Amino acid sequence: MSVLLVGISHRSAPVAVLERVAITDTDRPKMTEKMLASSHISEVMIVSTCNRVEIYAVVDAFHGALAEVGELLAKHSGMPLADLTKHAYVRYSEAAAEHLFAVASGLDSMVIGEQQVLGQIRAAYASSDAQQAAGRVLHELAQQALRVGKRVHSETGIDSAGASVVSVALERASAQLAVTGGSDLVGRTGVVVGAGAMGGLAVAHLIRAGIGEIVVVNRTQDRGQRLADTASAQGVTARAVALDHLTEAMSNADVLITCTGAVGAVVTLADAHRALAKRDCADRLMVICDLGLPRDVEHAVAGLPGIFVIDMETLQHDPAAGAAAADAEAAREIVAGELAQYLASQRLAEVTPTVTALRQRAAEVVEAELMRLETRLPGLDNPQRDEVARTVRRVVDKLLHAPTVRIKQLASSPGGDTYAEALRELFELKPGAAQAVATPMEISAVELADDFTIAREQLFGDISGLDRGAL
Repeated sequence: MSVLLVGISHRSAPVAVLERVAITDTDRPKMTEKMLASSHISEVMIVSTCNRVEIYAVVDAFHGALAEVGELLAKHSGMPLADLTKHAYVRYSEAAAEHLFAVASGLDSMVIGEQQVLGQIRAAYASSDAQQAAGRVLHELAQQALRVGKRVHSETGIDSAGASVVSVALERASAQLAVTGGSDLVGRTGVVVGAGAMGGLAVAHLIRAGIGEIVVVNRTQDRGQRLADTASAQGVTARAVALDHLTEAMSNADVLITCTGAVGAVVTLADAHRALAKRDCADRLMVICDLGLPRDVEHAVAGLPGIFVIDMETLQHDPAAGAAAADAEAAREIVAGELAQYLASQRLAEVTPTVTALRQRAAEVVEAELMRLETRLPGLDNPQRDEVARTVRRVVDKLLHAPTVRIKQLASSPGGDTYAEALRELFELKPGAAQAVATPMEISAVELADDFTIAREQLFGDISGLDRGAL
């Protein structure tokens, strides 16, 4: 069984495509169930953020599982499969693990080095685990990815620029407000729509920027109040209102950050018109940071005078979204080292059952021969019989010691599974044991690229936008 990754992210698709593919917290359990219904998929974890949708599946057949995941994503998004796959990327086996480690480290984020993705991976694993969709393979992969991400952030300066989509959006908002008069965000009024993880991050950044007042708008006012109380505890005037008071909150806002993850617009053109009509100064600018995916703000709002909209599409091209080259390189080195250790441990885990099966086979042969000796030499007394048994077992143990130690050493290197296969063949291990310890299918980069080309032609039609190098 190997890990298959099918993903679409800000690097491969425009925001419009990401919006259609986005899998909400409500959708995730249903999508997980559908994928587990496949005969080729035994484990599933879905990572869905404002910048990416990635399906990690433990599969027994590359082509069959790829086709089924692609069809489910196409049906979910309402896009033709051929169009969807133009924006997709595929990783398999070792490449899938490497990609997840890079994502957890912030190396694949829109804002290089942002830490929020760690929480998103943790939440994705927790959701999968709650549905019993994460077995041994995804458990070990996800936990290792989280450890790698934490190590990268603690040992490098990759997030030294305050890396997060929120921080970059607020830097742009601050600059835009300064252009129209006044100074950045100090003393101004900020409105945060959504009290989830992104909303909490937005509040924290607003406080750090010196905001004067915060209004938290949320469908559940109690949850919004908890976030407002957190801001108040840090000395900032803060309150929470229900979503039906959004227009009133907007009428006093200098900056509005929305990040609900809702399906459909939360801030409509009508909301914006009513808010502008209530403002105390017609020339007062309101900057809206739409960080939702799908979009929280109706597209036409950006065309209104007095409103400046910063959205995910804008942030994709922001030069502030990068980390220092040296820190990024240091992070990549950590990922490479951790990946090598992870793969070595996985290979060792795969070969251990083979060694166990070999020793079990040897024990069965010893016992059979001792029983045969008992019938041929019935006159042996107990001490003699015990000594013969100990001698035979010592001989077998010594003969097996060197090859079993050596195979564990060889298993940690690429291609180590071939030695386990040789043991099964040479010592005629039982078919059941051989199947139980069968290792995941290994495919070279060239073979995988060729295989996927065939699969692409047979299953997906023209997906010329899918880069072979991603494999």
